[in-house]
Amino acid sequence: MPNAKVLESKKAIVEELTSKMQNATSVVFVNYSGITVAQDTELRRQFREANVDYSVVKNTLTRLAAHNAGYGEFDELLNGTTSMACTTGDPIAPARIVSEFAKKNKDVLQIKGGFVEGKVLSIEELKSFGELPSKDALIAQVLGTFLAPITSLAFVLDQICQQKGGAPAAEEAAE
Repeated sequence: MPNAKVLESKKAIVEELTSKMQNATSVVFVNYSGITVAQDTELRRQFREANVDYSVVKNTLTRLAAHNAGYGEFDELLNGTTSMACTTGDPIAPARIVSEFAKKNKDVLQIKGGFVEGKVLSIEELKSFGELPSKDALIAQVLGTFLAPITSLAFVLDQICQQKGGAPAAEEAAE
């Protein structure tokens, strides 16, 4: 029977993991067997840059935390070497980083499962996030789409002004 000190530390770990899962916008469980130290260092750097918390987890404690957080679906996949990537920011970041890293490094990582914004997703769905740009890139694309008509209108108005003999709007603004 483990002593009380060990039990208390394990309870604290389960509580911390439960809190992470409850507050996260997404969590991805990863099989990391076969990864080298250099690859692991690079992967962790990418996660840090994207504000993703990445850690190796004990399966039994993670299983208890997942149950506490309301995710009993992960019982079967929490075995073997497991790490957990979670974030409270960009919900597709963990799955996108793991997918891209696996492609570049001959599949040294495999996604075991996870959830995004409370919905448990299949491995294929999580891998598909590797094809998507980041949330910031998507926002930039939408804003660019909004700006295109305004930019075109400004160009057309400037051309009309030049044809009618007036000074271009840019030159008038400079004076």
